[in-house]
Amino acid sequence: MKLMSIGSVAWPVAFGMFFIAIWYLAIHLFKIPVYQLPTPDEIVLAGIAEHKTLLSGAIQTTIACVIGFVTSVIVAVVLSILLASSQWAYKGVYPYVLILKMTPVIVLAPIIVLWFGQGLGSITIITFLICFFPIVANTTMGLRSTDRNLLDLFDVYRANRHQEMLYLRIPHAMPYFLTGLKIAAALTPIGALYGDTIAGMGSGAEAGLGFVVVVFSSQLKIPALYAAAFTACAIGFIFVGIVSLLHWKLLRKWHDSFSLN
Repeated sequence: MKLMSIGSVAWPVAFGMFFIAIWYLAIHLFKIPVYQLPTPDEIVLAGIAEHKTLLSGAIQTTIACVIGFVTSVIVAVVLSILLASSQWAYKGVYPYVLILKMTPVIVLAPIIVLWFGQGLGSITIITFLICFFPIVANTTMGLRSTDRNLLDLFDVYRANRHQEMLYLRIPHAMPYFLTGLKIAAALTPIGALYGDTIAGMGSGAEAGLGFVVVVFSSQLKIPALYAAAFTACAIGFIFVGIVSLLHWKLLRKWHDSFSLN
């Protein structure tokens, strides 16, 4: 089975070329200055000129993304299984999860920096908080919304709670979990970039893309600023692409979302 058809690649490429043509045309017709909207070739040239800074920032940001994302997945899955296994845990713990979810990260970030200091640790925690909630909310919903008839069937065959969780609830929750994973993957670079502007070291090889963006903006390096933005988009695209591939691998043989294609 092919992952992508020719049409699924051709249409995005064609639309991208059309978008770039409109971009050039708009700059030419409306005389848009470079400090507002540089041309694509100016952005590419700025990216080449600043490639060392962008690469160093991208590496630091990717490290924070990976650590924060992986940690959020592990903690969210463990917590979701606990919430689905115990009604008492669900009633007692889940309201506090919702309270923490409704607390803006922009408020928590200075507190995190105060506790853990500047650097990768605080950036990772901020990234973790942004990624954690979509995963735990979706996974918990999937684990707790298993078909009642199937649960009764497992009871008839005297399956224990571990067998019920492993062979029924977890497979049923897999699409929910992967949906939360996709949302978290898209949010991961946002968390890392924001964390870097708040808690980044801001010097040399330790500066992430968030701090690089701040520097380019203050120096009015607008094409380089756009290049940094596209670099951040590329990181997000890689994360979402990996999760989408995992989604396809795990569900393609049995889930309706693939069998209907």
